[in-house]
Amino acid sequence: MTETLPSPVVNADSAPYWQGAREGRLLIRRCDACGQTHFMPRHLCPACWSADLRWVEATGRGTVHSFTIIRRAPLAAFAPRVPYVVALIDLEEGPRMMANILGDDALDTAIGDAVAVCFEDRGEGAAVPQFRRAGGRG
Repeated sequence: MTETLPSPVVNADSAPYWQGAREGRLLIRRCDACGQTHFMPRHLCPACWSADLRWVEATGRGTVHSFTIIRRAPLAAFAPRVPYVVALIDLEEGPRMMANILGDDALDTAIGDAVAVCFEDRGEGAAVPQFRRAGGRG
């Protein structure tokens, strides 16, 4: 029996982020008080605590900061995917986010690799931002 991958858990802070992902757009928050961009979606700026935030579309380009190869699935739904790569991605805009590296060459991932966002379908209209290696070092 094949289990389906988990769908995103949407809340009031993250709803626009997940809607953007469904539309193939990577959204992050920018603080209009101090100018900082940040990720994870939240209702206050982590730099200055202002609530004066807006959603901006990221380029979707970044660099691998660190990564690990998962060889033992944490849930049965992920078992068919092992081994797979989980990475910390430094976005061009500054924030760091965690995602999988997808593609035939994912296991060749190295620190410093340039990556580009892609969107993984999770069914029922849900999409999860993931990344693919973009060739070369960032």
